[in-house]
Amino acid sequence: MARSEVKLENEAAQSTNALGPLVGLAREDFVSAVALLLRTVLTVFEDFTYHRQLVSADGRSVVLEFSARVGEKQLKGIDLIQFDADGLITDFEVMIRPMSGLQALGAEMGARLGHLLPVYKAAT
Repeated sequence: MARSEVKLENEAAQSTNALGPLVGLAREDFVSAVALLLRTVLTVFEDFTYHRQLVSADGRSVVLEFSARVGEKQLKGIDLIQFDADGLITDFEVMIRPMSGLQALGAEMGARLGHLLPVYKAAT
């Protein structure tokens, strides 16, 4: 994993808004779940490449455009990231298209992580 990916994973895992559905988890479970999701996505994506970076004037909002492949499905996406005054991530949202790429990602993530869902559901 590249150094920037580790930093993003650590910062996103510390964010309270990185993944809304996981907010009910205890802090340590939340951090663990976010880190696991990000690590898994990085292994699912093939030929992952960032193309453009757009930054707000105050530097607290960033959009990262990327492309990748999941199996035979190509996809494009953006990461929408907001930072607080201390530079910590306060919101992290990912949008992916086309639907076939998103479905391929969902299927592969489910195959790799589905067995862990009961552990996290029990913790909420």
